[in-house]
Amino acid sequence: MDAAPLTKAGSPIPPMPERNPKALRAAIAAHAPELLPDFDAHWKRDIADTYDLAPVPAFMARWWTEYALARDPRLDGRVRELEDRAAECTDPAEARALLEEAAHLRRKAGETEPGR
Repeated sequence: MDAAPLTKAGSPIPPMPERNPKALRAAIAAHAPELLPDFDAHWKRDIADTYDLAPVPAFMARWWTEYALARDPRLDGRVRELEDRAAECTDPAEARALLEEAAHLRRKAGETEPGR
């Protein structure tokens, strides 16, 4: 059996929760509390205050990816590094390549299944 991946601090990366807003919020509160104010504000603005459930899939996609990155500081750092380098880059082709790599990592994080 493979060992669980570790964070920079040496603790195991927490698994992804069940794929629903309540479980995702609980995971964010426990493992990435710095995301919680924005998560709650987004939920309130786009779903709770409107009583419209249509945005829930897009909301979940965004915050699933945000949590998948935040729970893994190494991956999160790599994505931010790529985006920062692209922002400072003067060569459009290089900037595009950096952003494409960051987007690829974000997509892969967003595809992480519950329990992984």
